[in-house]
Amino acid sequence: MSTAGFNSQNGTGTGTGQTYTNGPSQNPVALQQLPGVNYGMTHQSTYNPMQAKAPAPPGPGLYPSGPYQPAPPVSSYQPGPPLTSYPSAPGQSLLSRPQMGGPPPHTPPQSASPGPRLLPAQATPPPPAVSSSSYYQNPQQPMAPAWQYNTAPPPMGPPASMSAPPRGPVANHMNPAASLAATAPPPSSAAYSTAPPPHMSQSATQPPGPGMPPTSLHGYTQTGTAPPPIAPHAYQPGRPAYGPPPTGPPPTMKPAPPPTGPTMANATPPPPKADAQCGGAVNSTLSPIEPDSLEGDIECPGAVAGNGPQASNSYNHIDNKMAGLTQPGPPGRHLGHYPSLPPGYQNTSAPHATSNIHPAMQAATQPYTRAPQPYQQMPGGPGPAQLSPSLAAMSLQSSTPEALRVVNLVQERNLLPPNAIPAPTPCLTQDLQKINCSPEVFRCTLTSIPQTQSLLNKAKMPLGLLLHPFKDLSQLPVVTSSTIVRCRSCRTYINPFVSFLDQRRWKCNLCFRVNDVPEEFMYNPVSRSYGEPHKRPEVQNATIEFIAPSEYMLRPPQPAVYLFVLDVSHNAVETGYLNVFCQSLLENINALPGDSRTKVGFITFDSTIHFYNLQEGLSQPQMLIVSDIEDIFLPTPDSLLVNLNECKELVQDLLKSLPTLFEKTMETQSALGSALQAAFKLLSPTGGRLSVFQTQLPNLGVGALQSREDPNQRASAKDIQHLSPATDFYKKLALDCSGQQVAVDLFLLSSQYCDLASLGCISRYSAGSVYYYPSYHHQYSPAQVERFQKDLKRYFTRKIGFEAVMRIRCTKGLSIHTFHGNFFVRSTDLLSLPNVNPDAGFAVQMSIEENLDDMQIVSFQAALLYTSSKGERRIRVHTLCLPVVNSLSDIFAGADVQAISGLLACMAVDRSVTASLSDARDAMTNAAVDSLSSYRQFVLTIQQPGLLAPACLRLFPLYILALLKQKAFRTGTSTRLDDRVFAMCQLKYQPLVYSMLMIHPALYRVDDLTDEGALNINERTIPQPAVHQLTVEKLCREGAFLMDCGTVMYLWIGRNCHPNFLTQVLGVPNYAAVPENLYLLPELDTAESQRTRAFVGWLRDQKPFFPSLHVIRDESQLKASFMQNMIEDRTESALSYYEFLLHLQQQISK
Repeated sequence: MSTAGFNSQNGTGTGTGQTYTNGPSQNPVALQQLPGVNYGMTHQSTYNPMQAKAPAPPGPGLYPSGPYQPAPPVSSYQPGPPLTSYPSAPGQSLLSRPQMGGPPPHTPPQSASPGPRLLPAQATPPPPAVSSSSYYQNPQQPMAPAWQYNTAPPPMGPPASMSAPPRGPVANHMNPAASLAATAPPPSSAAYSTAPPPHMSQSATQPPGPGMPPTSLHGYTQTGTAPPPIAPHAYQPGRPAYGPPPTGPPPTMKPAPPPTGPTMANATPPPPKADAQCGGAVNSTLSPIEPDSLEGDIECPGAVAGNGPQASNSYNHIDNKMAGLTQPGPPGRHLGHYPSLPPGYQNTSAPHATSNIHPAMQAATQPYTRAPQPYQQMPGGPGPAQLSPSLAAMSLQSSTPEALRVVNLVQERNLLPPNAIPAPTPCLTQDLQKINCSPEVFRCTLTSIPQTQSLLNKAKMPLGLLLHPFKDLSQLPVVTSSTIVRCRSCRTYINPFVSFLDQRRWKCNLCFRVNDVPEEFMYNPVSRSYGEPHKRPEVQNATIEFIAPSEYMLRPPQPAVYLFVLDVSHNAVETGYLNVFCQSLLENINALPGDSRTKVGFITFDSTIHFYNLQEGLSQPQMLIVSDIEDIFLPTPDSLLVNLNECKELVQDLLKSLPTLFEKTMETQSALGSALQAAFKLLSPTGGRLSVFQTQLPNLGVGALQSREDPNQRASAKDIQHLSPATDFYKKLALDCSGQQVAVDLFLLSSQYCDLASLGCISRYSAGSVYYYPSYHHQYSPAQVERFQKDLKRYFTRKIGFEAVMRIRCTKGLSIHTFHGNFFVRSTDLLSLPNVNPDAGFAVQMSIEENLDDMQIVSFQAALLYTSSKGERRIRVHTLCLPVVNSLSDIFAGADVQAISGLLACMAVDRSVTASLSDARDAMTNAAVDSLSSYRQFVLTIQQPGLLAPACLRLFPLYILALLKQKAFRTGTSTRLDDRVFAMCQLKYQPLVYSMLMIHPALYRVDDLTDEGALNINERTIPQPAVHQLTVEKLCREGAFLMDCGTVMYLWIGRNCHPNFLTQVLGVPNYAAVPENLYLLPELDTAESQRTRAFVGWLRDQKPFFPSLHVIRDESQLKASFMQNMIEDRTESALSYYEFLLHLQQQISK
């Protein structure tokens, strides 16, 4: 497969060594720029806290002088007197603070048509210098877009099959199907109209209802009367706008008629195309049989291969976990207008057991258990598209809500709640609250969406979504139906937030088109009744999974294929990982997800490549060695990947002999690149999962790397170098793999530098995962061995989806422009996921392209199409509904501080790679300054001294400081380059609930655990100690404290720890007897031991991966790692939390 197109799309020139990002890339063929048409244009200036950084004038260091060394500045800071009397620092004021620059890391670059070449490390030309007296640039010099919160990417061309793109996001209006149009045109043009249908016009909505409430003392709206209009002024009064806005009306855009041509009822799929929107080598053409099944946007017709005939309309309530049909729930209220049916939704509770969830994760279940605010629905049961404007303020009380309670951060010290921080509950009706998507799966940074982009700009907060789309769910409704009901215009799946105009028509909640209800949809398989389509499971569940019908099948879906590529050099044998791998696979070989078609294969490598013939009939495995690594070939292509069921004994024999086969080797070289090329050739015909185990820097053949780390510069360097790849070999290979439905998972077990920044590309762009075990050794790091064993078991047995694609749609007027995670963007908004696993998270940034004046709610829908390990083509759909508001106080009241911090972390990772680490650090600090400044200026009506924040954002400065001290972004502290890059990888692709523990660990005191407030799970009592602040002030020498950092846990034992804890929990007589490298809690028959082990085990059970435990004393080497997580304390190179608050206050008051 050619990679020329991919290179230019992702910002890499062949052989140029330019940095690149995993941004949404365009189809070079289907997305040619049309003259005079821009895609994703915005009509107003946008808030951009991370624009190109102007050179800062020389000045004093960031930190107070003395024995501490200055570090790269977060912003200017004045050395001087003690904390309590910080003077205003000379230097740049907030008005002239340098703006952060650099490209949106995942923003679609310009079209592949001829034009000016992009600069190496940024997507746009460098902006002009910023005047020292103004925060803004000269209006005559338009500013280059950079790391932007809420703006769309640079203009790009529309799909070739459209004469002009529709306004707003393409996915919400038309089905481009650019790369598929030539092979499978729609059978008729009925599915699309060449002009916007009348029901899509804004005049079709109902007239406005009661006016919006006025503002209260704190600027929060109250019910009753209309609010004051929102002034269109910018961030600070008197400032000019961010450059001149576009003049004149937007260009008139209309979709082109669908292409015409003969239908192909039995078309042979063409060869896979690199830029095909879905399917790659599989499912690359569309079925012409059913117009509604056309999937030119996300889901290609996949194959459905069940284990027998299925009823045309069955409903399996819980996937593989409960037999039979569920009983229909009580009747609820229906969103649309039914003349004869009682309006309502089925009142179904969320299937999550709150009591079994870690405090850090209980937030996700709160919206289901908290009582929503009172709201009287209008007579007649309006649908979401016709709800009164008072919906946005339905929950507003006469007093200020808790979320907007003013908090003086400098004065109030104990802000960290003792238990979980719940996700904010959107201001929706009770019926919508109950059926909304769980925040465990779908979470927005702002639970109240601003009405306009200018309002969002004024709030100075990022707008984005965080997703965990393939999460393991205890209850998942699964529907098998011959008809999957979707909007014929924007292809949205029918969901709980659509409006039924009557029994035969429903209105899409994303593009507002009126669609017909298919006859089959009139039957409800749950109640076995007819004539109530609004009670179907698809309209009662915000998360649902479809088994695709036969019309989607062009060829059999791919089997589950697993190929293992193992480093067997001398260094690898020394670590002892091979024994653990082989033993773990032997124990779990029967639990590998798959069916009778499952295939496995093995490749080992050092300076040569070793293949293993496992063909049925052989008495033992046969090793085949290929020494020509420059021109790799497969010696026996047909017998290297074998059916697991037919050849299981040979596979088991190989796993038993592999550890001893190379135990005497003295080969030190590593030809990883050639081994990956061989594996790609082997997997290309089928696709599958490629698991690579590597223990050293590849130093032979293609993809060879050299050490780029200078250990002497780990702590002293002002900026971190070599965060970007040294070569584009691994990225190119990953793109080839992605095109053939191959995902690469990398296990890195090394005590030396391995250049993870380069090697990680093989997983990042193929939708794989990276596992990192620094200093792994089977004798010297037993905790790492235990973690490796547990991770392998999870890796071998967890659910997996093959040949997947995902698309996120949103209501007309909203636009998604930047993606974060591990994937390849095959078209403007289609994420290619050769494998999808339940531990992968994604994030997207959004902007508001068209005013949402006539809307009261908006919706977001993520659709994930995949092939299950059993050979079924499935579609998992999540739909989230949020209210639209028109006041800043409402926006701040709905801010989700953890989601904001998680999205900022993703943005900062990309900023570090594309620009510099210091720019990313400055940008994060500026994010806190900007949002709190906006709150102070526009929401607070009574100005008070101090650093003021709304209660919902009271932890924002703490999380920003935690990010600045996190391994990914910290400076002044010795950090191995691979450790830093791995931390960045984790922040990018871990779901929010796990990454938040990495950002801000949880600290518990465990020497005094009691049963008070404990949970009872499976007859086990789980203590629930309070969470403490991360400061040594909370430690005491008489206690024992457990710190949960997500991937690792530390149990710190005080020097004067109570003897009862030492004997009853650790099994040692005194403090001096605590072993140096203790990583297991002994199983003692004491109440204290049982409580402690139950609590640690419960924390581990909440995570898909296995965090290792380290018991540390004051003399332990790991004490430094424990203390580095004390975020609120000052270090030699970083501010304390109190100092950081004073710094923010100083910046805001400028």
